[in-house]
Amino acid sequence: MNFLEKITGSDMTKEMKGFEARAKVLPVEYQAAWVTNNVWIHGDFTGRNLMPILDSALELLEVTSADGQSVGEVLGDDIEGFCAALVGEEGAKTYRDKWRDQLNKNVARKLGGLK
Repeated sequence: MNFLEKITGSDMTKEMKGFEARAKVLPVEYQAAWVTNNVWIHGDFTGRNLMPILDSALELLEVTSADGQSVGEVLGDDIEGFCAALVGEEGAKTYRDKWRDQLNKNVARKLGGLK
């Protein structure tokens, strides 16, 4: 990836188009369960950290659909919980939580320097 692709995010756009093309060949119930919307809130500022996770999740859906399993057997009823578990652990922090923690640390450091 060159500098321009990294700045503009065109590398991620290409990768996401590839993911969407792979998802379109899945059975309809699997297409509806494609987890991208529930995963993005757990990403960093750019979302690049989620690309390997999305690739693995899509591979899981491809393999299990080929095995003839239903979406319910694979993901369960709680897709948001599955996504949180996929990116780390249940109750994983969102980008807002990460930014809030960073802001609190910076303010505490500045206030600590005033004493």
